[in-house]
Amino acid sequence: MTNPRTYLTRMGIFLALAVAVAGVLHQPLIEAFLANPAINGVIILVLLFGMLFVFRQVLMLNIEVRWIETYRSQRPGVSVADPPHLLAPMAAMIGDRQGQLRLNTTSLRSILDGISARLDESRDISRYMIGLLIFLGLLGTFWGLLQTVGSVAAVIAGLQVSGGDSTQIFSDLKSGLEAPLSGMGTAFSSSLFGLAGSLLLGFLDLQAGAAQNRFYNDLEDWLSSATRVSSGGPLGGGEGDQSVPAYIQALLETTADSLDNLQRTVAQAEASRSHGDQSLMTLTDRLSTMTDQMRTEQELMVRLAENQAELRPVLQRLAEPRQSDDFDDATRNHIRNIDSYLSRMLEDQVTGRNQIVQEIRSEIRLLARTIAALAEDDGR
Repeated sequence: MTNPRTYLTRMGIFLALAVAVAGVLHQPLIEAFLANPAINGVIILVLLFGMLFVFRQVLMLNIEVRWIETYRSQRPGVSVADPPHLLAPMAAMIGDRQGQLRLNTTSLRSILDGISARLDESRDISRYMIGLLIFLGLLGTFWGLLQTVGSVAAVIAGLQVSGGDSTQIFSDLKSGLEAPLSGMGTAFSSSLFGLAGSLLLGFLDLQAGAAQNRFYNDLEDWLSSATRVSSGGPLGGGEGDQSVPAYIQALLETTADSLDNLQRTVAQAEASRSHGDQSLMTLTDRLSTMTDQMRTEQELMVRLAENQAELRPVLQRLAEPRQSDDFDDATRNHIRNIDSYLSRMLEDQVTGRNQIVQEIRSEIRLLARTIAALAEDDGR
């Protein structure tokens, strides 16, 4: 989507140029404004309000563009709730189907018509303000001309040319025409401000319209790429202008939606199957590792049993009572230590074997649950 900041930049540059020109011509503009402060002040207020409104319309497009970009991003955890005013009909129609947007031609035309109507409605106020500026300028013009006509009529009625001095008559005419000339200043100053204001606001409205048209075109391109075109041609080779009945078209569209849902379901099932296969592979690796450990411990137990068998005659001979004093206390303590060490080794072997058995049982339970879940997914 095109960002409307480009059009905002153009509008800002144009306003800067207008302010620069007004700064250069500030003295004549002040004199023209003071010729009729009431109407000229109203014109300035309407112009400022119109400029703020047009800038607001362009800034509102940022919210619309941001919402569409958020909808198209498909990032996890991104919420597309509370759609903006302009895209409310589209949001209500497409729902929350992120990444799965499918429209038919009727829905596309309905969405675009609604958005186009809202865009045109948003520009009605700015267009009215442009006409209002021209009307205020003409109102000031006619007001000044009315004052001029009345003043001229009063001057003509007050002239006394019979038996008077020509110098005096000219002086009276000159003083009497000051009021009509001031009325002409009122007329032309109001026209100046009105037409200049309509020129400024018209350019800003033109840029706002260009930004809205660009937004509408980008939105149309995006929605067209997600639109499924249904066949509206003739059936059975009949007349070329005979289209498919509405109920058949609706049936075809419903079938296409069902196929899309089936495709998404199959894709989800395939993803679940892949996850289950990965879990089975991990479980198989762990069982292989545990099997290797059990084999190693079994070999160790076999060697330990052989050592015990070899030590048994020695222990029996040592256990026989001796008459001599050669069997001292150090030897007895050494034998006791050997006996204690062998007992601890036997206890450790039993404990390790029990732990291995428990782990194998847990892994077998997990494998059974995984196989049952895969069976349920295949059944669905």
